[in-house]
Amino acid sequence: MFLLQPPEIRDLALFSAMPEAFRRPERSAWADANRGGTITDSFLEGPVFDGAGNLYVTDIPWGRIFRIDPEGAWTLVAEYDGEPNGMKFMDADTLLVTDYKNGLMRLDVATGTVTPYLERRNSERFKGVNDLIFDAEGNLYFTDQGQSGLHDPSGRLYRLRPNGQLDLLLTNVPSPNGVALSPDGRVLYLAATRGNCVWRVPLLPDGSVAKVGQFFTSYGPSGPDGLAVDAQGRLLVANPGLGYVWVLNHRAEPVLVLRGPAGASTTNLAFGGEGRTMLYVTDSTHGHILRAQMEVGGLPLARPR
Repeated sequence: MFLLQPPEIRDLALFSAMPEAFRRPERSAWADANRGGTITDSFLEGPVFDGAGNLYVTDIPWGRIFRIDPEGAWTLVAEYDGEPNGMKFMDADTLLVTDYKNGLMRLDVATGTVTPYLERRNSERFKGVNDLIFDAEGNLYFTDQGQSGLHDPSGRLYRLRPNGQLDLLLTNVPSPNGVALSPDGRVLYLAATRGNCVWRVPLLPDGSVAKVGQFFTSYGPSGPDGLAVDAQGRLLVANPGLGYVWVLNHRAEPVLVLRGPAGASTTNLAFGGEGRTMLYVTDSTHGHILRAQMEVGGLPLARPR
C-alpha cells in the first residue's frame, strides 16, 4: 500500500502588525454580514508588492488601502466608501482593486485617488467581486463571490479581455475566491471557499473552459482563500479556517504546511523580497502580516499589455 509522506510543517513568523492608531474596534456593515456582527477592528486582504519592495494590503470593512515598507512601517494610501479585497498592479502607479461593494476600482497609489474601472455587467451589479489575476496576454480573470455557498452555488468567474470583452466562464461556484495561473498559463486555479476545495480550470485555445475538476480538498470551518504559484508550479493555498498555508505539488499533495499562530486567519499571500523567495501572508483576525522564507520563489505577476 502506498502511504503519502507527511508534509513538513513550519511556523509563520510575524513581520508587522497594524499600528493601534489605525485599528477601529467598531461595528461595521461588512462585519455584520460576514463575521456575525463580531467587532472587527480590521480585516486584511489583497497583498501585492510594488517594484520598490513595498507591500500593499486592503482593509475590507473600512475601505482602506495601506502601504507597508520593507521595514514594516505602515502608511494609509487611500480611504473611501468601499470594501476592497484583492489587488494587482496594472502599471507601476496604478492598482486594480476588486471591491465587494463597487466592482472593479482603480487606485492611483501616488495620490490615493480611487476611480471606477468596471462597476457593472450589462447594467447589472456584480454579486461582490473578490480576487483577480492577469495572464501574459493581458486578460484579467476575476471572481464574483457575493454570498454564494453550498446553499447557493452561483458564484461566478469572469475574464475581461484587453479589448473590453467580458466573458462569463463559470456560474456555479460555491463561493469563488482566490485565483492563480499555472506557469504556462493554460490552467487557472480557483478557490471555492465554501466548497472547501480548489478547482482546476483548463483554459482552452478557443477561450472556453471544459472538464473543470476539483484539484484539492481541504477541511475545517472555512476553506481555501488566496492562492499563489511558485516557480516550480506548486500551488500555495491560504486556508483561513485552519490558519495554514498549504504548499501542494502537481498531484495536489501537501509537501509543506506553513502554520500561523493560534487563532490566525491566513487569508491571502504574496511573494516578495530578493528573488521573490519571502512569502508574506495576511492574518486578518489579528491585523498582522506573517512571513516565511521559501526555497523556491514565486512566479512574477503579469500586467496588462
